[in-house]
Amino acid sequence: MKKFRKVLDGLTTSSPGGGTMGSPSCGSAAGTPTTAPTPKEIDVQETLVSENFQLCKTVRHGFPYQPTALAFDPVQKILAIGSRSGGVRILGRPGVDCFCQHESGAAVLQLQFLINEGALVTACADDTLHLWNLRQRRPAILHSLKFNRERITFCHLPFQSKWLYVGTERGNTHIVNIESFILSGYVIMWNKAIELSTKTHPGPVVHLSDSPKDEGKLLIGFESGTIVQWDLRAKKADFRIYYDEAIHSVSWHHEGKQFMCSHSDGSLTLWNLRNTSKPVQVTFPHGKIQKDGRKESCKPILKVDYKTTRNSEPFVIFSGGLSYDKAGRRPTLTIMHGKAITVLEMDYPIVEFMTLCETPYNNEVQDPFAVVVLLEKDLIVVDLTQSNFPVFENPYPMDIHESPVTCTAYFADCPPDIIPVLYSIGAKHKKTGYSQKEWPVSGGMWTLGSHTYPEIIITGHADGSIKFWDGSAITLQMLYKLKTSKVFEKPKPSEGRAAELVDEDPFAVQMVSWCPQSRIFCVVGISAHIILYRFSKYDANTQIVSLEVRLQCESEDVISPSENENNPCFSEPHSGSHSPQPHHQHPASPGGGTPEGVKDSALCLKVKDRVARVPPGYQAELVIQLPWMDGEPPQQISSLDINSAYGLLAFGNCNGLAVVDYLQKTILLCMSTLDLYGAADPYQRLTRSPRRNRQSTSEFCMRGLSNFYSDSKKRIRTSYQSLTELSDNQQSVDMERSKSPTSVHYPTSLHNDPRVLPEPVASLRASHCSPVFYLLDNDHVNGHCTSPTSQPCSAGKPRIPMGPEGPRLARRGPGRPPFRKAQSAACMEISLPVSHTEGYASRRAMLQQLHGVTMYSHDEHHTATPYCWSDRESRENSFSRSRSSSVSSIDRDTKEAITTLQFGESYGRKSDALPTPCLWVGTSLGVILVIPMSIPTDQDERMEEPVTIGPSGAVLMLKGSVLRFGFLDCMGALIQSPYEVWRDLNAPEDPDRPRKRKLVHYSPSSSQDTCGEGHLAIVCSERQAKVFLMPSQSCLFVHNITESSFVLRADVVSVCNSVCLACFCANGHVMTLSLPSLRPLMDVSYLPLTDMRIARTFCFTNGGQALYLSSPTEIQRITYSQEMYDNLQEMLGELFTPIETPEAQNRGFLKGFFGGNAHTFDREELFGEAAAGKASRSLAQHIPGQAGVEGMKVAASGAVGELARARIALDERGQRLGELEERTALMMTSAETFSKHAHELMLKCKDKKWYQF
Repeated sequence: MKKFRKVLDGLTTSSPGGGTMGSPSCGSAAGTPTTAPTPKEIDVQETLVSENFQLCKTVRHGFPYQPTALAFDPVQKILAIGSRSGGVRILGRPGVDCFCQHESGAAVLQLQFLINEGALVTACADDTLHLWNLRQRRPAILHSLKFNRERITFCHLPFQSKWLYVGTERGNTHIVNIESFILSGYVIMWNKAIELSTKTHPGPVVHLSDSPKDEGKLLIGFESGTIVQWDLRAKKADFRIYYDEAIHSVSWHHEGKQFMCSHSDGSLTLWNLRNTSKPVQVTFPHGKIQKDGRKESCKPILKVDYKTTRNSEPFVIFSGGLSYDKAGRRPTLTIMHGKAITVLEMDYPIVEFMTLCETPYNNEVQDPFAVVVLLEKDLIVVDLTQSNFPVFENPYPMDIHESPVTCTAYFADCPPDIIPVLYSIGAKHKKTGYSQKEWPVSGGMWTLGSHTYPEIIITGHADGSIKFWDGSAITLQMLYKLKTSKVFEKPKPSEGRAAELVDEDPFAVQMVSWCPQSRIFCVVGISAHIILYRFSKYDANTQIVSLEVRLQCESEDVISPSENENNPCFSEPHSGSHSPQPHHQHPASPGGGTPEGVKDSALCLKVKDRVARVPPGYQAELVIQLPWMDGEPPQQISSLDINSAYGLLAFGNCNGLAVVDYLQKTILLCMSTLDLYGAADPYQRLTRSPRRNRQSTSEFCMRGLSNFYSDSKKRIRTSYQSLTELSDNQQSVDMERSKSPTSVHYPTSLHNDPRVLPEPVASLRASHCSPVFYLLDNDHVNGHCTSPTSQPCSAGKPRIPMGPEGPRLARRGPGRPPFRKAQSAACMEISLPVSHTEGYASRRAMLQQLHGVTMYSHDEHHTATPYCWSDRESRENSFSRSRSSSVSSIDRDTKEAITTLQFGESYGRKSDALPTPCLWVGTSLGVILVIPMSIPTDQDERMEEPVTIGPSGAVLMLKGSVLRFGFLDCMGALIQSPYEVWRDLNAPEDPDRPRKRKLVHYSPSSSQDTCGEGHLAIVCSERQAKVFLMPSQSCLFVHNITESSFVLRADVVSVCNSVCLACFCANGHVMTLSLPSLRPLMDVSYLPLTDMRIARTFCFTNGGQALYLSSPTEIQRITYSQEMYDNLQEMLGELFTPIETPEAQNRGFLKGFFGGNAHTFDREELFGEAAAGKASRSLAQHIPGQAGVEGMKVAASGAVGELARARIALDERGQRLGELEERTALMMTSAETFSKHAHELMLKCKDKKWYQF
């Protein structure tokens, strides 16, 4: 009855709809129930409903990953790129960028535009042809044709033709009607194309093209070297060419009398139709004659383009063909213009290139002006109109992956002045030497739209660089690039310990924190370092201040309990304080009072300690480093927060928490997680047996972004070697306060609190455990070995043996290299097993890579020592603990990691009457600590007086590792963290206006006169969300987000002038919950998590937007707001614009009347059903796609969508009327010409006699 009464109490405080949640429970730090607030205290009118949310993809930025095909529409001037995963990117002028995806996921083999028709044909590796409608902003498939018995190898669509030629692997050529997407009965069989006397199969079709002189002649190239010109009318071969070398490509001269072939031996052959018995010319462009008279063997020429010009020699452009002897040379594109040969070296292998010409007609002088070159990881356009062949400046963000992306951050609704400032600074460092002409891919239309606001996307990279991007109006433009490696000296292998620390990516960015209002920027690096930057418009001479924070455990030699009694783990707290050193500070820390604690310490990187001139932009002010201690590498930093109003920076890892005053350059707090609890530790921890010997190691086990990323061949791979590492090095820790003017003297009882330690890890055998379980049982962080036994022990308390220890486990597996290369988030590929046990294991591995901390699972270990709960705790928290925050993990050699931090105005204790600056701390065991702080308010006092921190505030709990905090006032409005308004410290002094700190505070009690004092704290973990009322610390609402999966990312965001909690789960679900009642508003199965790249880079922001790295080179943006979904059609660019097709050159009356029968060739008469019959039904299957109107209905909904559809229909109607008018005018002109000729003929014959005819 008591439990039922509590449920009713909880329901009375919830808003309408809140009954769908689990019943709210009440609890405090000590586990005692507290009285829930009455409805009068909390009366929040929630405005968000399910109809406010709709999930869809918006736009994709970056270079298409693993490109395979290229196409260009010379009239519409749009470019299409196909990829191995079945994606198609269509690019036009800046802002016109569309991504399409084949549902099958089959690689795109070839792309063919229907020139100036607003359609695109794609041929995929699953032998399916697709017709895409580009006359809508979201292209849709109109038709598909699946070949059942033959594999597609090549396609060709003549200009202004509706019949598509399709070559197959068997050597046959089929013809498809583009309008109906039905196969014609007309087939060119391979055995008819070649001579009957030929004994071998000619191979797959590698080329198809119609003759520029006569469209009724089709040139077919077979892989074996056979070339056939087929007369479509006569259904026979005009000529056959049998060449010894395999053919890769064919290119016509515009007059149709010659064509050029590229071959597998690196040669080019020129053929004349008058004599096809042998080539007119055979050249080896890169093959030199050796001393013995033989040619050098060369690589294949994969493609050749033969283009003519009006005023100069023709261009011959080809890829490949270099000699094999020149090893190590980069891929090349060769341009032969007359006798001049220019070789352009590329950074990556060439996938495809295409020459851009002035005319779409293949029977006219081509006049090429540019070459589009598609590389494996880049897209460049070469200007052919200048002799030095410069490249065009690429307006698209194709260099996101210049260095592999390791982290992302997304900021919507930024201060409007920040984007122009960053752009002006970044524009000074742009590269030069580009072509002065405009970017040739200029098709489509794009307008800014009315629903735009400033957005900035930040990407961190493996080389330590940071890129700021303007993401406003669903575009992406580079603003500013920051190189964090400039802060450090280059590592020298000859520096002793530094030789062990040299890493292939020692500067890789792991985490960023940015305050747009104050423009303060923080970077966390893989080498356990933090860099704090300030923004300035002026250059300055600066010297970087460096601090060492020994947030590390120290090893102790413990032989027996008797010896341990005389050698306590913790040293006594030292009294007094030390002034900070000017540029390098060694704060007191574990073992800090003894010389041995410092003797064996080393930094992973050396900070430049000299005065240097830094340019305008972000200038480094402070570097914080975690050093090696006693041969152990520093633990990876797992959480970070910075507050410009307080002038404080907090960070944590699996050892503990540190708080730094970056204004005074001092360390305020440096404590282990257990010491932060004091007497309020919610867990009882069992003792563990002492270690018999000490095994110190100096192996480099740097935690980082795990495994390896691209090797020299740029192949993505993942190493699982580190999953088999084990460790037995037990350590004890002494987390003592910093000796700085701003430190706080803690009571001795805080350190002397009796605390017992866990049992050692049970012995494991390699033959019985999978590598993933090694990862679970042995404290690996991101796939790298760490010491699993770094646990604080109580001061003066001997460790009591609990039994014999199991067998020792080696630190490294056999052949394990001690060095690591940081893997980018872009390159992490970890498949998730679906079975019950393996799923748990993979989840743990994923969380360790995601958070960089060690977390253990109760469900995965069946021999765990029972956890000791208090009776009240057992009753109040009788739920099954989540695997990451498992209570049984306390019984093992685990570390409680700091997983999230946030500064804000809050109530540290129940008795507080007014909010004070606080630090909210979340741990991997689901514990929330609220640490109050005392900060001087006066500017002068702030720079001199100490900041006091007392870690004795509230302790709250929930299931799962804590991911995010958020604060609302009692009216339901979001409380922003206080910040300092930006001021340029390097600006010239103005005596009339002295520079002072201007702080902006959002106090919880400022807008709550009617509601009383207090605020709401939203806490989200990987399993559940809770809403607490502060300062009473009572839990108002609880919602279990997921039972079968776990939350990867969560954030409190603003949507539709309200706030909600957005979550992304590992099973691919994107969910939103109302605040504060935690009602489910949206739950969409969007994207199943298949690799760590998505987990590491997924981030939410305000305005109902989110992004993640969809591939190592691309950023995918999505929206979960119905308002943006409705306006998306207006924000996207138009791919198709009505443009009049250029007129063909006048061929002359006599030439057109007598010589050229190309215009009289009627394909319908040959290929239509009446003449050719029907094709075999078993050969290909027609699959109807979305109709044009239906596709538009899917792409555009709502009022804006209806207007957009009406506008598109009006445009198409206007275009059809325009075409009708053009045809009418053409018919009138033709009629006038006929009348004129008839009249002339009548006059000529008027006076002639009958016998004169």
